Amino acid sequence: MKKLFGFTLILLFPVLMAHSPVAPLQIALLKYKGGGDWYANPTSLPNLIAFCNTQLKTKIDPDFATVEAGSSDIFNYPFVHMTGHGNVLFDEQEAANLRNYLLAGGFLHIDDNYGIDPYVRPQMKKVFPELEFKELPFSHPIFNQKFSFPNGLPKIHEHDAKPPQAFGLFWEDRLVVLYTYETDLGDGWEDQAVHNNSEETRLKALRMGANIIQYVFAK
Repeated sequence: MKKLFGFTLILLFPVLMAHSPVAPLQIALLKYKGGGDWYANPTSLPNLIAFCNTQLKTKIDPDFATVEAGSSDIFNYPFVHMTGHGNVLFDEQEAANLRNYLLAGGFLHIDDNYGIDPYVRPQMKKVFPELEFKELPFSHPIFNQKFSFPNGLPKIHEHDAKPPQAFGLFWEDRLVVLYTYETDLGDGWEDQAVHNNSEETRLKALRMGANIIQYVFAK
C-alpha cells in the first residue's frame, strides 16, 4: 500500500500545526468524471486556507492543487476537498485508487453544493462497499476544535428546509470521509460578493472549515 509523502500520514499532521521550517503542505480539490461541476466555488479553498493560516497558524500552501481520483498524485495531499451540484462517476481504477489513498491515511471532505447527494453516495459505495455513512453526533470532536459548534454544522444556504447534517465513513474507527450535507460550507468560504452572504454567515462557515482542517491535521 502506498504511503503519503513516504511516511504514514498521521505522523505528519502535527508538523503542519507546528511552527516548522518545512515547506508548506498542499491540500487539493478533487476532479471527477460524470459531468458534475467539480470546479464549483473557485474562491472557497483559497479563502479557507488563508483563514486557517491566520487563525490556526497552519502552514498550508495558499495555492491548492487539483487532482484526479485515479491519479497517483493524490497521495501527495493530506486533505482532498470535493464539491459540486451534479453527476459523479468513479470507474473501477479510480475507486480503488481513492480507497488506497484513504486507507493510507488520506482524508476526503465532500461538501454538497446542492444536488450531488444522489450521485456521490453510490460512487462512494464503490470505494467502500462494506461501509455505510453514519451521521456524526453533535458531540463529535470535529464540532469542538478551536471553534465550538454545539449544535453541529451551521446552516449556510437554505434549499429544502432540511437541517444540515454531517455524515462520515469510518475505517477502523478513523474518520476517513466527511460528507457535509444541506449546509453549503463551500459557498460560505467563497468571496463575499459571490453569494452576498453576511459576514456572520461567512465566519460560521470558515470557522467550521477550520475545525475540519484542525481535526484532520491533529489526528
